[in-house]
Amino acid sequence: MSTIKLEHVTKVYPNGAEAVTDLNLEVADGEFTILVGPSGCGKTTALRMVAGLEEITDGTIEIGERVVNDLSPRDRDIAMVFQNYALYPHMTVAQNIGFALRLRKLPKEEMQSKVREAAEILGLTEHLNRKPAQLSGGQRQRVAMGRAIVREPAAFLMDEPLSNLDAKLRVQMRAEVSRIQRRVGVATLYVTHDQTEAMTMGDKVAVMRAGRLQQIDAPQTLYDKPANLFVAAFIGSPAMNLYQANVDEQGHALRLGNQQLDLPERLRAERSIGSYRGKEVVVGIRPEDLTDAAVAGEDGVGRRLEGTVDLVEALGAEKLVHFDIDARRLQSTDVGMGAEEDETEGLGSGEIAEAMSAGVARVPPTSELRPDQKAVFLVDAERMHLFDPESGEALG
Repeated sequence: MSTIKLEHVTKVYPNGAEAVTDLNLEVADGEFTILVGPSGCGKTTALRMVAGLEEITDGTIEIGERVVNDLSPRDRDIAMVFQNYALYPHMTVAQNIGFALRLRKLPKEEMQSKVREAAEILGLTEHLNRKPAQLSGGQRQRVAMGRAIVREPAAFLMDEPLSNLDAKLRVQMRAEVSRIQRRVGVATLYVTHDQTEAMTMGDKVAVMRAGRLQQIDAPQTLYDKPANLFVAAFIGSPAMNLYQANVDEQGHALRLGNQQLDLPERLRAERSIGSYRGKEVVVGIRPEDLTDAAVAGEDGVGRRLEGTVDLVEALGAEKLVHFDIDARRLQSTDVGMGAEEDETEGLGSGEIAEAMSAGVARVPPTSELRPDQKAVFLVDAERMHLFDPESGEALG
């Protein structure tokens, strides 16, 4: 059976730096699991430990129900796909794909059959006699995947395989890689810093921060029910709006600066608001859960947020309205994305802090909001997220 299992895996370097701490992770047979997180969070180190390229300090790693802690990479029955294709330029596509089979001295007919089968899966049949220089970036990446597929390994390991492709090709290859993985049906552990890549490709997504696993779940569950402030801020684009708020003494409403939002009865019950009466919480609101009151055509008593428009991005099917309100919005450092970790999607720490300083609403294209204009947004209060300000954990 094709599985990958990590139990209490820890990696400490000789200088005392702890790259991965007590990592527990299981990739089931045929499952596509993605490790995601900002740069320096330990995801690539975790992958390299599974591959045998890094020694583990503590814990157990199993591949295909075998403990592989003391096995060399070649004996672990895995195939890796890296961000650099590492193709042999003097060899044809067929020769590159079949290279590992040639080393194993497979009969010529069997080797050709496996290469043709892999090429068919990857859509490379017409390119088998070409050299890598004659291929596009996406085709080269598929050749690298073909080299892994023909080996019929117990598990696939992929380390940011799409990061060298341009934006348009990355979108195309996301679908290609997902299709290929489903067809091959092998347990796959895939590492990326791109949360959009993670959300669109994985059966399960594991979010890491500073060497620790924060949450692992189906992509939509991560989005709808983040376990803590870090996951809430990291998953979603534009990011969730996070504000400091106070629960009133009755536990029926939130105060954000000089404004008030009613807490629906269901939310009060699910989030155990009773113990937070008169205390501070962090409220999270997704951009799509804010709409332009003028477009909605309703007053929305108890769920209004008034602010000043800072910027409007017209994207055709929707508009992103950046706005400021009289309430403290959490910055990148507040949610655990410090300077050493803030490299998601090419943004440096200063840029992320700046981007998070204003709230964002995702509104219909018919909205007529303009910069420097006063605006009223209606909040879908049933979909608000509440977090403990000290622990960062989601309430309830």
